[in-house]
Amino acid sequence: MQVDFYHLTVTPLDRALPQIAEKILSGGGRLLIVAESGAQRVALDQLLWAYSAESFLPHGEAGGEGDAQQPILIAADPLAANDARYIALVDGIWREEALSFERAFHFFDGDRIAEARGAWKALADRTGIERRYWKQNDNGRWEQAA
Repeated sequence: MQVDFYHLTVTPLDRALPQIAEKILSGGGRLLIVAESGAQRVALDQLLWAYSAESFLPHGEAGGEGDAQQPILIAADPLAANDARYIALVDGIWREEALSFERAFHFFDGDRIAEARGAWKALADRTGIERRYWKQNDNGRWEQAA
């Protein structure tokens, strides 16, 4: 199980998340995106439809009839009604349920750095978990820092 910590400093979530989602979908995977705030989930829904002029990322909000068919599902809770094996925690809040997925992406900004550090430390001694910390350089490119 791999947990990738993404410290958002230069590139905002609305540019970083679609790139990761595209990679997951191109490999045939499914993604669960988790955000506690209803307003953030609505914004994510709009983002995934319009982030690129050339394409969109097929998705839906949890609670609909077609949840099981959605390649990307946006939800308030880490319950993968779409059988996703990848989870993106986009509100800066770590959730232990993420460990039941193959890979977790934990996005956080400066306001949530203390919580992210706490999660990083808590996962240090857990068997079978590989942690990676990604930060952005001055050009906005992601670099693995740990």
